[in-house]
Amino acid sequence: MKKEPESKPRAVFATRFGAIAAIVGSSVGLGNIWRFPYEAGMHGGGAFLICYIICVALLGIPVMCAEFAMGRGTRRNIFGAYKKLCPGGKWQLSGYLGILASFLIISFYSVVAGWTIEFCVQSALGTLEFNGAESNHEQFLELITGWRSVVWTIIFLAINFGVLTGGVTKGIERMANVMMPLLFLLLIAFCVNSFFMPGFEDGISFLFKPDFSKLTPSVMLGALGQAFFSLSLGLGGMMTYASYFKEDTHLARTAASSALLDTSVALLAGIIIFPAVFSFGLSPQAGPALVFEVLPHVFSQLPGGMLWSTLFFLLLFLASITSTVSMSEISISYFCDEKKLTRGKATALSAAIALTGGIICALSFGPLSSATLFGMTAFDLFDYAASNILLPVGGFICAIFVGWKLDRKFLAGQMTNHGHHRFPLLGILRFCLRYVAPAAILLIFLNSLGFL
Repeated sequence: MKKEPESKPRAVFATRFGAIAAIVGSSVGLGNIWRFPYEAGMHGGGAFLICYIICVALLGIPVMCAEFAMGRGTRRNIFGAYKKLCPGGKWQLSGYLGILASFLIISFYSVVAGWTIEFCVQSALGTLEFNGAESNHEQFLELITGWRSVVWTIIFLAINFGVLTGGVTKGIERMANVMMPLLFLLLIAFCVNSFFMPGFEDGISFLFKPDFSKLTPSVMLGALGQAFFSLSLGLGGMMTYASYFKEDTHLARTAASSALLDTSVALLAGIIIFPAVFSFGLSPQAGPALVFEVLPHVFSQLPGGMLWSTLFFLLLFLASITSTVSMSEISISYFCDEKKLTRGKATALSAAIALTGGIICALSFGPLSSATLFGMTAFDLFDYAASNILLPVGGFICAIFVGWKLDRKFLAGQMTNHGHHRFPLLGILRFCLRYVAPAAILLIFLNSLGFL
């Protein structure tokens, strides 16, 4: 393979801790703290959890290893990685899918992240009203249908832009080194608080005691989808971050550590939320409204409710910003590598596109609510197209490419650091990439489209 000249050395993460913190920050997001609890709640708790852990091991880690190998092995963005590994082929076109998906996700994700800032500020100022779930629902509707939602979306994206202007080490890695330990400290503090709730045992039993009578195909597919999306696979974000790894980074160990920490965040979120739900006689099947409507009512019943509410929405903000930074880096890396833009110009262009999409999604709950396509508002359409179509397709292509197209020696070289350490699971990894992951992703895709 002919080596392409580089105009300047590629940035790398300065420390192993920083690399893992950045990877975990990329995968940890609202999907762990918001989506996992309500998915587990709607799918029976313990049975869902077991399926989820199995899917992370058999689907998540292999695909993450595939993205890591492509990223570090080429030192390129998602488009450039495919282009370098398969010159003249059409595989690199899938890179455009990842870049498009990243913009769509940032657009609607930044709106939800803006809501977390609003709730955090209101909690800190003591202006968040705790008058029951119905009143909280009215508060929430007032926020998302008004112009305040647009303002908070812009503020969130401005923070996101500020981090990215610092580059890989002074921006992304420095943010991850501070925010990820803080996020885990907040999670642990909430777990300790949950231990003293009257519904602690019921909540823990619901989450960890499986009822296999509830183990249906729907539960298994739900767990499969949650594992895939929670780890942010299919976008090219892991591939992009891996291009900043040092040559001696142990890819398999980094993937396993990242998946373990990501799953730990989801479990801690469950330990926080389900005891609270059972303590106050609420339904664990409250769905997406659990965070913004049900939990504020729960906080109102706790000593120091305003403080706990503020810390919880701060927790959500931290999870949001680490994810959007990684998604933004996908396009920034592309603009720098392929279009030869400076880091500053690439960041500004990426931010401008994200801002446009974010404003459209924020307005889709209010002034643009009547502007629909296929019966969906911009927010719903961006979510559906990215989550249900582009991510599964991107993950499927990555697994097929590394499992079948990519030279086995290339994968072996990356997983063993060119022979510097053993990797006895190479055969199992390739089997998962060739058969298990594509089949599982195909099931997710068909289920998301309503064919299963």
